[in-house]
Amino acid sequence: MSFKLRLRHVGLYTHDMDAMLDFYTGIMGLTVTDDGRYGDPEQRIVFLSSDPTEHHEFVLADPPAGDGETVHVQQMSFLLDNLDDLREMHGRVVGAGINIDRMLTHGNAWSIYFQDPNGNRVECYVHTPWYVTQPHGHPFDLSQSNDEIMAMTEAHCREDAGFMMAADWEKKMAAKMGATA
Repeated sequence: MSFKLRLRHVGLYTHDMDAMLDFYTGIMGLTVTDDGRYGDPEQRIVFLSSDPTEHHEFVLADPPAGDGETVHVQQMSFLLDNLDDLREMHGRVVGAGINIDRMLTHGNAWSIYFQDPNGNRVECYVHTPWYVTQPHGHPFDLSQSNDEIMAMTEAHCREDAGFMMAADWEKKMAAKMGATA
């Protein structure tokens, strides 16, 4: 294997968001980094971290309801170093006959999603140099060159009102996390 996977975040559904947020922010000391809505029917999704360089280490979301689109939250997410590593992982997964069911840029990351042999959701992702308010999803194509992917993602991100450079967002989060520590 020419790349290194690093487990970076886990997502869970919750039936009691307030109690879970109280526990994970108050007792566990995590900081809310984004809190938004997504899907149809609409679901709340909250991103938490203890590390200003990781947008989220933990995600909580309302459970899916009905047959509508749902937030794909209950998952394990692994960080890779760059788009070439993500392309290699994509090739390995597809080569093993596993379907890639989503491929999105979240503005702050490029992600591929698939299921392991037991049906557990897996995300492999790479950081971008930008931040946009989450949740955020826009398709991208790994068959494009790195330069084309970067240009498309940056242009798309700059259209978002919450756009900033990731380094600036990290400084903001470091200050916020220091204030709550």
